[in-house]
Amino acid sequence: MLQHSAQSGRHPLAERGNDCYSTPAVAVDALLTIESLPHRIWEPAAGHGNIARVLREAGHVVIASDIIHYTFLLDFEADFLRQPQAPTGTELILTNPPYRHAAEFVEHALSLCSRVIMLCRLAFLESERRSGILDIGTLAAVHVFRNRLPMMHRDGWAGPRASSAMPFAWFVWDRNHQGETTLDRISWGHE
Repeated sequence: MLQHSAQSGRHPLAERGNDCYSTPAVAVDALLTIESLPHRIWEPAAGHGNIARVLREAGHVVIASDIIHYTFLLDFEADFLRQPQAPTGTELILTNPPYRHAAEFVEHALSLCSRVIMLCRLAFLESERRSGILDIGTLAAVHVFRNRLPMMHRDGWAGPRASSAMPFAWFVWDRNHQGETTLDRISWGHE
């Protein structure tokens, strides 16, 4: 018998495979209205290409990779956590990391690039385990969605399409940041 958490709508880890949850384009659109992004961006968990497509349409050069090939044409296939360096010219690593590896993704990204932006659950702020990436002064901003994002269903999900019960935020790290973390509320759509 499969167990689901009624409150958060999370799937058991065994069901989640590689944790490929497609990011709604509106989340990236909202980010583009509040952050000035550099020209060359690495998207290391590209999945079905939702983030890369929006960024490319906005004029950015996006290097897309993932641990496996789904439906989106990748620049290369690789396990991000095993990459010894970022692709040449990378100015920013931006992704919606696999949920169960989010902290590892942030840590590794910060070892490869001075600017990192990740779409994570707001609860990412709560853990003592993440103090090493949250409390060292490089977390420049947390852009919290005031309206819930459209549901991100895992790859291969054929069940009903529910609305999201989880709050998300864009977390922005910058190794050159000095000072407090900016916390603000953002919207997607017409709200």
